Amino acid sequence: MSRPYDLALTALAPIVWGSSYIVTTELLPNLDPLTVSVLRALPAGLLLLCLVRQIPYGHWIWKMFILGALNFAIFWSLLLFAAYRLPGGVAAVMGALQPLAVIFASRFLLGSPIKVLSLFAVAAGAVGVALLVLTPEAKLDMWGVVAGIAGSASMAFGTVLSRKWQPPVSALTFTSWQLTAGGLLLVPFAPFAPTDWSTISGTNVLGLAYLGLIGAALTYIIWLRGIRIIQPAAVSILGLLSPLSATLLGWFILNETLSAAQSIGMIVVLLSVILGQYALRSRPASKEPTMAALLPMRRWDTAAQGNKGRHVDT
Repeated sequence: MSRPYDLALTALAPIVWGSSYIVTTELLPNLDPLTVSVLRALPAGLLLLCLVRQIPYGHWIWKMFILGALNFAIFWSLLLFAAYRLPGGVAAVMGALQPLAVIFASRFLLGSPIKVLSLFAVAAGAVGVALLVLTPEAKLDMWGVVAGIAGSASMAFGTVLSRKWQPPVSALTFTSWQLTAGGLLLVPFAPFAPTDWSTISGTNVLGLAYLGLIGAALTYIIWLRGIRIIQPAAVSILGLLSPLSATLLGWFILNETLSAAQSIGMIVVLLSVILGQYALRSRPASKEPTMAALLPMRRWDTAAQGNKGRHVDT
């Protein structure tokens, strides 16, 4: 497959994630974040396990629990905690810093070079997200900010380790292992959740089915596939499309207003994503001989000129 196709397919994941806010607020208003996280991850993971009929083995068991914690259990818990402590716009800006963490984590864990242009693209993307979602009434809460940054760092390391630890299985199986592990890690905390299970309705089930099957299972299959074949930093920058999607869906479905600043923010986010992909593109190896390769031949030719009449192999 071509790189543009792979990028476009991977971008579908954060675009779908942008719908999570509307689904949660409109279909799951009576459920707490922990309950939503458990019911989003574990049923979807178990369903995928039934489909693939393959469980992790050997060292992949503890690696899947680490990845399940970083990508789901810790990330979702901290993300939802931050969302409750911070205005939605501030929480989204915290999430927009995730590609920055991925760039440095990739350097530390994978040895990937840090490119100045990619750092500029991430900074521009964070500014664009701020224009999209911040309001003059936004206030900072210390613990909310800490949770937001820690959550971004959690998924950043989960993204990079998902590239570093590649089991010899399909993206579908890889996703099922991580989702199930993440859900199992959250189960012991479920009894402490404040949700009254007697209030769960058919609408709740519909919302949870969407978040689990579409917003988790399907999108993470796409996301992990992208991590496998594209640089983790390039994949992470696509995550900036999530708040863009959320803003557009709020405008289209909930009839929210769209200001001039938000319109500018959309353009900035899109340009930053394009710039980030340009900065992190894979350069094909040049077919032209390098100067180092030419120098020995040139020295041989020069020496040969003093021996005219002799046969010179080239």
